[in-house]
Amino acid sequence: MVGSALGSGLRRLAATAIGLIYPPTCIACGAATGQPHALCAACWSGLRLIERPYCERLGTPFALDLGVGSLISPGALAEPPVFGRARAVAVYDGTARDLVHRLKFSDRLDLGRTMARMMAAAGSELLDEADLIVPVPLHGLRLWRRRFNQSAMLAREIGRQSGKPCDVRALARVRATRPQVGLTRRQRAENLQGAFRVTDAGRARITGRRLLLIDDVATTGATGNAAARVLLRAGAASVDLLTFATVTRDGL
Repeated sequence: MVGSALGSGLRRLAATAIGLIYPPTCIACGAATGQPHALCAACWSGLRLIERPYCERLGTPFALDLGVGSLISPGALAEPPVFGRARAVAVYDGTARDLVHRLKFSDRLDLGRTMARMMAAAGSELLDEADLIVPVPLHGLRLWRRRFNQSAMLAREIGRQSGKPCDVRALARVRATRPQVGLTRRQRAENLQGAFRVTDAGRARITGRRLLLIDDVATTGATGNAAARVLLRAGAASVDLLTFATVTRDGL
């Protein structure tokens, strides 16, 4: 007991000393903050967090509170997603877009811990019900160029923080698709046809299980739909989608 208390005291002392030498800074802009792995006030104000009321299927916010009950947006009614439910931390603009871009394109792997913690909170209902966390995979060529899969990194961290198992090899990207940027909704869906496959080892792990699919951003939902379709056909009981940010369809 004494040794444990002493060790805890030494760790706090070391953390204080490090903080004096290297003061904590905002993970987005580098401005001074009161604690590490946090956002400054200016960047926090640029984060459009998604809170109810939102579409229970797509997780996109409504501009007005439409009353009590399960709400489905016109977009979800017109084109129901293959996945069951989607949730996201924030709308994909401002600070949220900056964080995603820095993680993905600037090798800011240190952002993963904070982003994963926010994702776990935003998708807590999905995470509680999930049996297994599965990230959206990258094709081998793109993984080689980028050197890491941001979705897999977020999935592992969410699993570590929540205690839920994570399988980064259950789903594979077997076709190198063209970049989705600039494509229409239909072109995105066509671009992803045949892109994913459940691995032989992964099939046994997902059969009959409730899956939580992890990605960094949901735009039209094409990636989530394509991955969920393959997982469901391979025997998954259900597939929900959790991302850090989402592009709104209607409601804002």
